[in-house]
Amino acid sequence: MIPVRIRSRFLVGLTLAAALLAGTATPAAAAPVVLSSGHVDVIDVDYAGGALAVNLLDDTVTPSVERNPADVVLRVPATAKLTVPGGSAWSFLGTGGQAWVLPQSNTAGLLWAGWNTTEVPSGVFQNNRVTFKLTNVTGPAGFSVYTVSGGTPTVLFDSGNGLPDSLNVNRNTHAHVNWGFDAAGTYTVTFEVTAKLASNGATITSGAKAWTFEVLP
Repeated sequence: MIPVRIRSRFLVGLTLAAALLAGTATPAAAAPVVLSSGHVDVIDVDYAGGALAVNLLDDTVTPSVERNPADVVLRVPATAKLTVPGGSAWSFLGTGGQAWVLPQSNTAGLLWAGWNTTEVPSGVFQNNRVTFKLTNVTGPAGFSVYTVSGGTPTVLFDSGNGLPDSLNVNRNTHAHVNWGFDAAGTYTVTFEVTAKLASNGATITSGAKAWTFEVLP
């Protein structure tokens, strides 16, 4: 039998060791926020303190919340699946004549996904614009971003013809576009936002930011 005094010290030691281990344990990662319908600005650009900041503006809650894209999953439900129109202008989209699309118009049950540069002040950047650069896409098939006017698509980004792709976006822009996915599965889409300072021509960058889209079959 362990003497009482020694046993007490032994138990105190165990208690302290357990407390230290508890204090150094890695906390469990928070579950991502899953968004599946409503208005979001996928790329929300701000400039303050000499830095470009890029977040996701979540308008599905009140008040709106700016979120780190790494903390969000954007869900594309099966109801987003459509038949791709015929004609060579649509050859960038879909496989087997079908694709999943988050549309540029507000549609019940789907995300209304756009981008926003309204927080970029005037006169800070050359030509009052920033550049969106799609640098990488991982997923089961192709990813594209496009607009449609008069039934004709204009492709802004397309992973199927090589990356990076770049698009100049004026400050004070709030726009909605179509987000296309050629197959069901999980996509990680990486963008970088850059701009040239009007004062000295130096290029500043947001750094690479990744968004996750979950496309349901």
